[in-house]
Amino acid sequence: MTLLKLLARLPELGALNRGAIAALAGLAPMAADSGQRRGVRFVQGGRAEVRAALYMATLTAKRHNPAIRALFECLRAAGKPFKVAMTACMRKLLTILNAILKSKQPWKPSLHSPT
Repeated sequence: MTLLKLLARLPELGALNRGAIAALAGLAPMAADSGQRRGVRFVQGGRAEVRAALYMATLTAKRHNPAIRALFECLRAAGKPFKVAMTACMRKLLTILNAILKSKQPWKPSLHSPT
């Protein structure tokens, strides 16, 4: 169901690079800098339906997908808030899906570190 929603609401999936697809989904960090002031990074904009579908998929993935689980646990161990860790995992999941569709090859988890 999630994949159908993503394909319907994000037809660019598989055609763009990982930064562009994350920006379309509203998962790319935006800077709040002005002059010499360096503000906090945040996510905004994008397609809310896509983010909602990815959030629910990420809740399951952080339990059952070893790569997403490792990333989530690493970020939480580093002291990141739950929402920050979830957003990073959502972006990772979207990047994985984008790569699968772009390469037309099944996903093979890498054996290197999750970050």
